[in-house]
Amino acid sequence: MPVIEIGRICIKTRGREAGRYCVILDVIDKNFVLVTGPKNVNGVRRRRVNISHLKPTDDVIKIKRGASDEEVYKALAESGKLEEYLQKEKL
Repeated sequence: MPVIEIGRICIKTRGREAGRYCVILDVIDKNFVLVTGPKNVNGVRRRRVNISHLKPTDDVIKIKRGASDEEVYKALAESGKLEEYLQKEKL
């Protein structure tokens, strides 16, 4: 099971968005990934993030590489993870 993959739900561990959930949209290289919240759902903007600043969870949603925020929101709603996703984790 690859830990860092497209669609993996993670928790940000560093920065102003620490403790919030995000979804991996693209793997840029061995150190960086592209993530989104989406911003209108939980405040995490689409941005490049260091892999060491993420804590992967066991949950994966089915999205395509570089999916839009609307597609991510729809996939979260369909998977039933939206309520849990809106919570903020204590780190």
